[in-house]
Amino acid sequence: MKKEKTTRSRGGFGSKIGFVLAAAGSAVGLGNIWRFPYLAAKYGGGIFLLVYIIFAVTFGFALMLTEIAIGRRTGKSVIGAYRSADKRFAPLGWLAAAIPALILPYYCVIGGWVLKYMTAFFTGNGAHMAENTTDSAGNEISRFAEFISGFGQPAVFFLIYVLIGSAAVVLGVEKGIEKVSKILMPVLLILIIGIGGYTLTLKGAGEGLKYYLLPNFSGFTAGMFLKTIAAAVGQLFYSMSIAMGIMVTYGSYMRKEDSIEGSVRQIEIFDTAVAFLAGLIIVPSVFIFSGGDKDSIKVGPGLMFDTLPKVFDSMPGGQFIGAAFFVLVALAALTSSISLMETVTAVVIEKFGLSRAKSCGVVIVFTIIIGMLSVLGYSKWSDFTIFDMQILDFFDFATNNLMMPVLAFMTCIMIGYAVKTKYVEEEVMYGEKQFRSKKLYEVMIKYICPVCMIMILITPFVTKI
Repeated sequence: MKKEKTTRSRGGFGSKIGFVLAAAGSAVGLGNIWRFPYLAAKYGGGIFLLVYIIFAVTFGFALMLTEIAIGRRTGKSVIGAYRSADKRFAPLGWLAAAIPALILPYYCVIGGWVLKYMTAFFTGNGAHMAENTTDSAGNEISRFAEFISGFGQPAVFFLIYVLIGSAAVVLGVEKGIEKVSKILMPVLLILIIGIGGYTLTLKGAGEGLKYYLLPNFSGFTAGMFLKTIAAAVGQLFYSMSIAMGIMVTYGSYMRKEDSIEGSVRQIEIFDTAVAFLAGLIIVPSVFIFSGGDKDSIKVGPGLMFDTLPKVFDSMPGGQFIGAAFFVLVALAALTSSISLMETVTAVVIEKFGLSRAKSCGVVIVFTIIIGMLSVLGYSKWSDFTIFDMQILDFFDFATNNLMMPVLAFMTCIMIGYAVKTKYVEEEVMYGEKQFRSKKLYEVMIKYICPVCMIMILITPFVTKI
């Protein structure tokens, strides 16, 4: 196998479990906690779960394995990694660097919102956040709408969140990210199992559980099935940190003696389990609060900040459960934002030769400047829109619906048809006796994944999911 020039002096994970937990921490984020449950509720419960799991072990597996293998083989950040793989595809490295650079600021803004709610429940003000209020025009609005329409509090919580996340990145890969992940991920898992178990003991939870787990084919047309497939594939980007440059970066820190194939499977299991368990908390809880109103679960992003505080306020021990839940969400968001910041920091280190501390400082300043645009977009600049979208929503649409599918599609073309799949397969086989999923991998990366990417790209322009 051709040896690549690497930059492993940047540091690396000291153990396989450290890599798996850090990568799983990156994958487990806000998309698992709030987006997965409401998509499952929207697209037939058990039907969505089945479709998602099938794509996770095929489509998601192929793309995650590809990115980790590229990273470990080259030992470089995303820009250097794609250039090393094939100079003709060097621009993909810049695209892969731009995606986390744009996601990180608005993700930290949302992380600040989570900190606000966590603080509210811990200080006994959870019931207050569940109330509605009125705006200056006398219209009834939620406390969440009131909160983000102001500038002061969202800005302060955003800054606090950025500083918390940057601490692990400044300390480095093994001493910072790996150690933090080894603590946060087990705590996160214990929390989600505990809250989920308690929720299922409440009266009325059984009906919500049935709705969540059992396939509902009532009114489920062929068109709805196609939308479900597109939604499930799109969710994989959120859930597995695919096409964000993160897995390439973490792969560059992975030890040669550790199994890529086995690690990817473990990350998939952890990530999918957290998403599934989040559904066991949210869907039955909303069912209990709404008296079985299925539409209450399908309210999308507002579910976490508008609906769930009302749910917790109505539950026995809701103040405690609400506090525990938002701690859970904060931990999930934090592990993901750390991986986003590390990906951007690795690029700065490699391209400009700065120390880790200085590189992280540059990334922090950039994150604060761009993130403040999203904060202002809901407050002082609320009348300013881009293609009828608020600033934060535009960044989200541009990265998740356009840039990430393009990066994933072109990565499939590079590996499937330019450098050929042997480029990845050789790295996967390094020190291993066999690549068990080799045939599945080749079919997915050459044919299925590119088709799925085209579907994701055209879906927003054809229909609203």
